[in-house]
Amino acid sequence: MKLTKEQKLYQAIVHKAWEDNNFKQELMSNPVQAIENLTGEKVTLPEGKTLVVRDQTNESTVYINIPAKTNMEDMELNEEQLEAIAGGGDPVIVDPSSGLSGLLGG
Repeated sequence: MKLTKEQKLYQAIVHKAWEDNNFKQELMSNPVQAIENLTGEKVTLPEGKTLVVRDQTNESTVYINIPAKTNMEDMELNEEQLEAIAGGGDPVIVDPSSGLSGLLGG
């Protein structure tokens, strides 16, 4: 599966935070500025949105992120998403070794 621009950016940010503690601290205290400094590009969040970064590198802790509930009424799918639903796209693969399976008895 080909990574999107956003996925590549996310990977770059995470790898930089793993390698550079100063960057990680800046990312947690001022994420937009840290990302702009890393990429050299302006970051514009949608109106009313805030970017929150938490350090989840403690391997003895399992973190669960509860995202905002999706409003399915206003959702529109692009052609690739419609193909995937119809059975013509690449499947989404969930990695059972992500740490939750052992915690939840899987």
